[in-house]
Amino acid sequence: MSKARTVADLGDGVEVTPAGVSDQANTSTGYFDLPAGTTAQRPGSPVAGYVRHNTETNVVETYNGTGWLAVGDQSAPYDVNYLLVAGGAGGGSYGGGGGAGGYLSGTTSVQVDSAYSIVVGGGGAGSTQHSDPASNGENTTGFSLTAIGGGAGGTYSTNGGNGGSGGGGGGDNVTSGGSGTSGQGNDGGTGSSTPRLSGGGGGASEVGANSSTGDPDGGDGSQWLNGSYYAGGGGGGGINGGGAGEGGLGGGGNGIYGDPASPGANGTANTGGGAGGSGGGNDSDGGTGGSGIVIIRYSGSQRGTGGTVTSSGGYTYHTFTSSGTYTA
Repeated sequence: MSKARTVADLGDGVEVTPAGVSDQANTSTGYFDLPAGTTAQRPGSPVAGYVRHNTETNVVETYNGTGWLAVGDQSAPYDVNYLLVAGGAGGGSYGGGGGAGGYLSGTTSVQVDSAYSIVVGGGGAGSTQHSDPASNGENTTGFSLTAIGGGAGGTYSTNGGNGGSGGGGGGDNVTSGGSGTSGQGNDGGTGSSTPRLSGGGGGASEVGANSSTGDPDGGDGSQWLNGSYYAGGGGGGGINGGGAGEGGLGGGGNGIYGDPASPGANGTANTGGGAGGSGGGNDSDGGTGGSGIVIIRYSGSQRGTGGTVTSSGGYTYHTFTSSGTYTA
């Protein structure tokens, strides 16, 4: 009975086993013959690590788990993780918390030597008196994507604005929170006349609280791959006899209760956090929304340029706190 073999017997009677061709130096000065064939003859179910000679393109190629690449070809596209957060909205005067900036994250492929424009949105201004509206946050763009700025906090008796996340409704009548953008954020909370509280601004992972809860907190933001939270909504302000909401996790500013005038807290810079609504007083200021941010991450050592470059846990990060260009 013939002995079982793990690899075929060569024609000259020499048996080749895995141990016979692996884990040892090859002292030959001749050649090592790779499997060869055209593009159409590639293996039908390849596994990462396969190597062959492509007779059609005349290159040695390897399968990386998702596609065939020429060995040593540094121009091949590579994948990056991205985070885009728009600017948070301003808080309402005598009113609602600002909505958080829109939150977008995912993975995209970038081409070596290609330049990608990054625009980081600023935070929206708060209203300076209850008859003047607050401002939405500014959009953040990159990789053909747009994160929508947060919706302004409502003032006195006005509804919250629509945006990446919606602003909270004002707090002297029953006023609605603004709508968030699907896939980017959530709605703002509703204001009320009894108690005289404004709604909390929406956050990336949670709606803003309604004033009827007595604690019109801003909605919490979302945690990204670096472990930090972004895009929290601003807390609603209180008017003459109620509490005020806290800002949502991820940079949301606290709402303020009080009379005379007290300003709402600002959203945290470079988180897209919505600002807090102000307390009592016709001329009390809403807070200013937090500016946005863009972060790009990929595995291994640095390949691209642009932004502030750091390394952690086997990944390279490019952080943009202002507009710029990422060159892959």
